[in-house]
Amino acid sequence: MRVLVLGAGVVGVTTAWYLAEAGHEVTVIDRQPASAMETSFANGGQISVSHAEPWANPSAPAKILEWLGREDAPLLWRWRADASQWIWGLRFLRECTAGRARANIVAILRLALYSRAALRTLRLSTGIEYDHLERGILHLYFDPREFEHAIPQAELMSRHGCDRVVKSVEECVAIEPALAGSELKLVGGIFAASDESGDACKFTQELAQRCAQRGVTVRHGVSIEKLLAEGGRITGVRLEGGETLTADAYVTALGSYTPLLLRPLGMSLPVVPAKGYSATIPLEQDSVAPTVSLIDDQRKLVFSRLGNRLRVAGTAEFTGYDTSLNSVRCEALLERSLKLFPGAGRSSGIEFWAGLRPATPGNLPIIGRTSFPNLYINTGHGTLGWTMSCGSGRLLADLVSGREPEIGASEYAPIS
Repeated sequence: MRVLVLGAGVVGVTTAWYLAEAGHEVTVIDRQPASAMETSFANGGQISVSHAEPWANPSAPAKILEWLGREDAPLLWRWRADASQWIWGLRFLRECTAGRARANIVAILRLALYSRAALRTLRLSTGIEYDHLERGILHLYFDPREFEHAIPQAELMSRHGCDRVVKSVEECVAIEPALAGSELKLVGGIFAASDESGDACKFTQELAQRCAQRGVTVRHGVSIEKLLAEGGRITGVRLEGGETLTADAYVTALGSYTPLLLRPLGMSLPVVPAKGYSATIPLEQDSVAPTVSLIDDQRKLVFSRLGNRLRVAGTAEFTGYDTSLNSVRCEALLERSLKLFPGAGRSSGIEFWAGLRPATPGNLPIIGRTSFPNLYINTGHGTLGWTMSCGSGRLLADLVSGREPEIGASEYAPIS
């Protein structure tokens, strides 16, 4: 079939790769001048299967109340006169029950494990390079209550195939010696030895080149005006300037912007933009910086070594489609980083960035066919877009091809 993929971030490009591998004639379009220039550009850099606990969990409502009024809060909700935001918020609260959180963890884990395996296979078959490290991810805890909460979650994930092992302070420092100089008092950690890290932007751009070598047409600098529908099917994509592209099947992988494209068709997706921040710190010969990827669960921050750079990313600011940088949140991110690793780098040359992650209430992505039989969705991955990208692309390629997916797909299916 001729398949048109809308969006050239990490999810869109991996989808195109697996569609081409399945034998389809694929075209990818994106409004940016290159692939991975928006949400995939400077994210946390982690393939973090172990980070499967959704934001919506039993402890979330109390934490959100505690963080109210704090400009540097790990999760900052800016109320607006937007009915979709309020509806999403109510759905989020519904997902905070213990039962829903457990079910979501299991579904996230299934896709994340599948995706990590698919990434490894792709890497071996293509030789693709993207500053990747296979040294695991260490979750750090500085609050005894947070640590106690995390242990049963780790046990749940372990039962479902994710290797999470509780570690003492001494064991954490042995895993990552750069922690020895921390100004913060560590109380324990949980180590996932099978997790990985790597530059999502490099990966996406390298894979886009391999897609082109495989016959995929990749068009950059192309903005979409609307989807055209007739007789219950999508008949084309009208671009700004008047050009219309047609295909047999259409895949929307536009991240947070997917709901805006689908709304005129009468479709309402439970996806809102959650702005995440990152700082990329240049490292020098004498920098004391981690080589093992780390997650500060209390502050919702991740730390990844990407070559001679330290990428620090995280937090979530619900403020619509605003991508401007908030200086308070940038400084809070940097301050926490330099307290954890005082010798990591200097304050000069640091690059700050913000991107919109497509968030669903329960952190489950939306993958599958819509009520339009030739229109498919691949979005809503929240903080785990890089982690789930290969698995999501492979799953969607199976669905488009009419093949039985290798993992269950019902939890991720769009609601008609």
